[in-house]
Amino acid sequence: MSGAASPIEEPLLVHPNCHRRGLSEEEASLNELENVLSDPHLGFIDRIRLATWAESKLLVHLAAPAVIVYMLNFLMGMSTEIFAGHLGNLQLAASSLGFSGIQLFAYGLLLGMGSAVETLCGQAYGAQKYGMLGIYLQQSILILLLTAAAISVVYIFSKPILISLGQSPEIATAASLFVYGLIPELFACAVNFPVQKFLQAQSIVAPTAYISAAVVALHVALSWLAVYGLGTGLVGASLVLSLSWWLVAAGQFGYIVKSGECKDTWGGFGGGSEVFAGLWDFAKMSAASAVMICLEIWYFQVLVLIAGLLPNPQLTLDALSVCLAIYDSVFMISIGFNAAVSVRVSNELGAGNPKSAAFSVIVSASLSCFISVVIAIALLAVRDVVSYAFTGGEEVAAAVSDLCPLLALALIINGIQPVLSGVAVGCGWQEFVAYVNVGCYYAVGIPVGVILGFYCDLGAKGIWSGMIGGTALQTIILIWVTVRTDWIKEVEKASDRLDTWDGYKRDEEESPLPFTSQNL
Repeated sequence: MSGAASPIEEPLLVHPNCHRRGLSEEEASLNELENVLSDPHLGFIDRIRLATWAESKLLVHLAAPAVIVYMLNFLMGMSTEIFAGHLGNLQLAASSLGFSGIQLFAYGLLLGMGSAVETLCGQAYGAQKYGMLGIYLQQSILILLLTAAAISVVYIFSKPILISLGQSPEIATAASLFVYGLIPELFACAVNFPVQKFLQAQSIVAPTAYISAAVVALHVALSWLAVYGLGTGLVGASLVLSLSWWLVAAGQFGYIVKSGECKDTWGGFGGGSEVFAGLWDFAKMSAASAVMICLEIWYFQVLVLIAGLLPNPQLTLDALSVCLAIYDSVFMISIGFNAAVSVRVSNELGAGNPKSAAFSVIVSASLSCFISVVIAIALLAVRDVVSYAFTGGEEVAAAVSDLCPLLALALIINGIQPVLSGVAVGCGWQEFVAYVNVGCYYAVGIPVGVILGFYCDLGAKGIWSGMIGGTALQTIILIWVTVRTDWIKEVEKASDRLDTWDGYKRDEEESPLPFTSQNL
């Protein structure tokens, strides 16, 4: 990742795979962007203008449905918690504990492990090694199913685990009943996440949004029937959520099999030795991906846990809950750009388009940051009244207003950081970013937050300031690494990675590596 000349000024480099078959509309778009960026007859301004328009179309096509999918998945879990909460205060506490204390751990782990297939499928699709996508999908599902089986032990023994962590036996008992109903969801996620990434790598995102929308509507109806009509309580609510996740997974997999869009990338179960070849290396890459994603997901959960130790914890937690609800809602937009740029970068690297990969990073980061700045400004304009959309009380409104400048800053940083994390996934830098996250989040952010919050008497503002500082440091490091990235070398690495995962080394006389020191 050493410094390199601007990719805009490099000569046109075409991946040999680009001529092996007719180009789809998506593949034609990939080559269109690279050709625009490399056209010596275009002036610099025209080149940037045309390239920005081409890239923006691709990003919006990917990001908009991805935002909808993540929002719908978020609403599905939130609606389950709402139904459980209407059963009583104990049930609300139990479902909240089950979600935040147990399910979030498993969700982050499986989602993170699923991002390994995002890297490999994205690069293989860009390189037009279509047959390998089905192999990667099978490998990922197998690894995630084994992981889900291991995590289910935690779910089974959730009651004694929660009691040992200081929860009351009454709440732990109710939470364990809720968690038992979520065990089937574990295995649904183990199938769903790789399937979703498999489709995303091919820029197939709209069908997932339609499937999620249909399932959410059905989920609400089934939850009402189970909780109120049949009186199944917490177990019924969580079992319906598990069923809904299985419906999402089945719908997406059914689309892969029946639609015809994946006829080149999915040839059915099988592959024999190919599926098991390199499975251990795939598992290690999945583990690195899981660490990277989990450290980010858990980071702000620590904020809530620490804030509960402050004086007047109820007011503090109420204010933080409002702020985090706003943060999580806006974060869905950033996650959409995260998914989009991951697909764009991995596809372009696999296709041998270094300039397009670099340009995609610039455009996606700019768009995401612009949207976040606009939202942050709007938030500051309504900072004194925004809390009333969530809860009443002048005291809470004042506390939220006091935290809004920090929330606005967090939103702006959040406009850049998830995009850079998406770049890391697209390039396969998960292990490196995992180390960065450990250092920035847990060695800097949390300790500084504790010092500011407790020893400097800044309370929630101090804790959150430290946490934002950790995120800002991580963002600066990722910006520095991304700016200094040699994108031609990243294309070489992608080609080498695909050869390794493919299980064979390409014969150089028949199909030489697209970029070597000799032909550069």
